[in-house]
Amino acid sequence: MEIPFRLVDVFTTRPLAGNQLCVIPDPGPLDPETMQAIAREIGFSETTFVTRVDGDRYAMRIFTPGHELGFAGHPTIGTAFVLVSEGRVRSPAIQQVAAGEIPVEVDVRARFGWMTQLPATFGPDVEDRERVARAIGLAVEDLDPELPIQTVSTGLPHTIVPVRDLDALRRARPDTPLVAEAIGTAGGESCYLFALTGDGVTARMFDAELGIGEDPATGSAAGPLGAYLSRHGVRGMPGRMILVRQGEQVGRPSELHVEARSEGDTFRVRVGGGVHPVGRGVFEL
Repeated sequence: MEIPFRLVDVFTTRPLAGNQLCVIPDPGPLDPETMQAIAREIGFSETTFVTRVDGDRYAMRIFTPGHELGFAGHPTIGTAFVLVSEGRVRSPAIQQVAAGEIPVEVDVRARFGWMTQLPATFGPDVEDRERVARAIGLAVEDLDPELPIQTVSTGLPHTIVPVRDLDALRRARPDTPLVAEAIGTAGGESCYLFALTGDGVTARMFDAELGIGEDPATGSAAGPLGAYLSRHGVRGMPGRMILVRQGEQVGRPSELHVEARSEGDTFRVRVGGGVHPVGRGVFEL
């Protein structure tokens, strides 16, 4: 059985940077166990399997090397880019995943895509700041004293951790079991650290469940970060676009464009970034 695949780098202005993605646009009758095995074989943070295409709508499943996800950021934009660039789907389109329907837009010529994430939901502030600091290898004094630690979701719940400066961000050395314990009590599935830098933001993401260590670009966390900044009135949000830089520590520099708007008593966030095709091939199973 031959199964074609595509490789793209997402949230980058050039190839061989950003976050890697394997897209399988026509997986045929694969069962979930085989999908999981393929994701483990390819070893990227995520691999996507397009299960249905109909005009400007499509459905897909997302797998890390360890488990299936209900939503993820760079797989959304990367898969949309592949489908639109190959004429399988029209843009704008609606992507159906387990978490819900995600509007996407692709500019093939510009090699850029946008997604509109689900309305933001906010958990309570995390009061045990010392426990979180210890889990990420920092002192409590390294955390930003003006901003809370808070779990936010726009499709996946991420615990947002503000640190004092770029130096503290770079010094962070997470202890995976301690991180899982610290953010688990806050309802988070990952720990998303950020520091305010210039007029933008630099971030790092750690997730004990990914099976890949630090993630170079996390669209599903940049959305919650945009909602968090909007809620706390940071960087003039909502109402403007900010640039989130990520991936420096793992040698895959990434850029995520984030904008938010008020929607009732919450926020709706769009996240965008560049996409570069870097390869294609066939699985022979």
